[in-house]
Amino acid sequence: MAPHAGRHARIARTAFAIVVAAAAVASVVAAPDARGMLGGFLALLMGAIALYDARHFIIPNEFNGAALVMALAHAAVLDPGAPAEQIALALARGAATAGVFLAIKLAYRAMRGREGIGMGDVKLAAVAGAWLDWFAILVAVELAVLAALGAHLLRLALRRRPLRAAGALPFGLYLAPAIWVAWFVQTVVLWM
Repeated sequence: MAPHAGRHARIARTAFAIVVAAAAVASVVAAPDARGMLGGFLALLMGAIALYDARHFIIPNEFNGAALVMALAHAAVLDPGAPAEQIALALARGAATAGVFLAIKLAYRAMRGREGIGMGDVKLAAVAGAWLDWFAILVAVELAVLAALGAHLLRLALRRRPLRAAGALPFGLYLAPAIWVAWFVQTVVLWM
């Protein structure tokens, strides 16, 4: 790696860390209670998932598992009078969202004969469903898809490379931050 490339990578990682830390603080400011604290942890964990997936093209089960546990804690504090009901709804949304992603994964593999999305992405979709209401799930997925497509096309254009059907990109890099953004908007708009 050229010396200037290493410096640019360090600057990019530092900027990313600052944005993630700001998101964590914004979570607590937006909801100065247990929801905000959990949202702050969500920001940090989604940042870790995005960074790990960008580097390794995989989302560790431990990250998805921790995010799911936090989602259930978040669901419980949404309505302290009926935590079991909120947890059940979160689990149902998570299962439905993961089911859609799993169906897409299996259909793509059947049609193309290769993997399109990984199981880490399917599990991250379950996390999105557990954290977000139905509309916010759609917002998060749309944000992630548009950001991933835009970043991929921009990268290809800057490198003057053609679009290939076999091109790969780490979808968790885009879905994880989109989950936090959708949670933040959902929290500020619906719960304040």
